[in-house]
Amino acid sequence: MDTQLGLFPDATHAGRSAVGPADPPAELRDIAARLPRELRLGTSSWSFPGWESIVYDRAASESALASDGLAAYASHPLLRAVGVDRSYYRPLTVKQLRAYADVVPDDFRFVVKADRLLTSPTDPGSPGVRARNPRFLDAAYATAEAVQPVVEGLGTKAGPLLFQFSPIPAGLLGGRGAFLERLHLFLEALPKGVTYALELRTPSLLTQEYVELLDATGASHCYNVHPAMTPLAKQLLVVQPFYQPVLLIRWMLRAGLEYETARERYEPFDRLVDEDPLTRELIARTVFDGLLGEREVIVIANNKAEGSAPLTLFRLAERIAGWSSASSSGRSARGGP
Repeated sequence: MDTQLGLFPDATHAGRSAVGPADPPAELRDIAARLPRELRLGTSSWSFPGWESIVYDRAASESALASDGLAAYASHPLLRAVGVDRSYYRPLTVKQLRAYADVVPDDFRFVVKADRLLTSPTDPGSPGVRARNPRFLDAAYATAEAVQPVVEGLGTKAGPLLFQFSPIPAGLLGGRGAFLERLHLFLEALPKGVTYALELRTPSLLTQEYVELLDATGASHCYNVHPAMTPLAKQLLVVQPFYQPVLLIRWMLRAGLEYETARERYEPFDRLVDEDPLTRELIARTVFDGLLGEREVIVIANNKAEGSAPLTLFRLAERIAGWSSASSSGRSARGGP
């Protein structure tokens, strides 16, 4: 099981915040003011007590933050998106999603994971047992349990609906071509007008045929930093970010670590433990290029990337803001728009 995030209780206390936002330093406010509004940065969940004084103004339990922390999280000038992973293990209802949407600003975006039943050819609830999963790439189930709740519950605050495909042995797919054909039919059968994103964790599926599938269906590739997947640099070469409807990047897990190992190493997620400047630079450049191409850009960071997701994003934002300011100054000096 992906242990990235397990706790997303119902937002039943959304109307009364038990925690307030931390007061960001003037430097972070200045950085936020210099970032283009097309760029949204966010973390995987918001319910981490170690973020006291980073995101929240006081100490609070994980359960209290899960129930009441979203409004405070969304008040931070640099946090304008969040990943919702709870739905990967069980679909969320319209009521649950609407409760989230009600406490965030209009320009905030949620990146919701679709039910893992849709992306696993075998029953994900039975590890080690290769029982056939009848919900795999079932468009009717996806529409009823993933698409419609997101559309009705989040409305304009919905970001891409994410289909995460964990590593899949090629033999279970009937071959790469058969899988891509079935995936194509699945995407074509889903409701139109919704942004769909695909996150692969099987490197052999990252092919020109996959790129053609994206072009044909209008889905976006989710660029991910995860040890199971092809390195980000190669993903960027195979799937050109300039042509993605939405540029979605998820910085998940440092190379050489498992989630549980990373969690033990990094808790309580209040500092950067293993900084990764090379990945930060590559993501920053990719984001900047996407913004120059007038793309909507969303970057989601996990605590297991460097030790603290908010601090990872703050460093990333600083780098991007520097380029944005330099680009704006250059245009002004040339008399350009």
